[in-house]
Amino acid sequence: MATTRTATTVWEGTLFEGAGKVTLESSGIGTYDVSWPSRAESANGKTSPEELIAAAHSACFSMAFSNGLSQNGTPPEELTVSAEVEFTPGTGITGIALTVRGKVSGLINEKFVELATAAKEGCPVSQALAAVPITLDAALA
Repeated sequence: MATTRTATTVWEGTLFEGAGKVTLESSGIGTYDVSWPSRAESANGKTSPEELIAAAHSACFSMAFSNGLSQNGTPPEELTVSAEVEFTPGTGITGIALTVRGKVSGLINEKFVELATAAKEGCPVSQALAAVPITLDAALA
């Protein structure tokens, strides 16, 4: 059964002088300020599309990898995943770097990396973002 998640942004003004608010509708967990300077320069307490993509990617990869480890008979004690989404003004998103460190009993690092790579390829968000290079740095903690 398919599910749908919704977020809504209300933007006022021009790209460079304006600002907006993005609301996570499905979860209802909040409304967050966005602006061009927070996207192209420093965050200054606001979010950006790239940060939201990074959040989605790190969460999706964590779920896919946890499942892959469990199917291998080596469920994780803990996975720490970060996703860095690189944005270049005038070009767009130019790359994503996933980093995962994990605590997994009974698993050698080589197998950890192999399963992490499979999770990266199978993660629905990775698949949706396949137009840009996605790197993976995976190691046992």
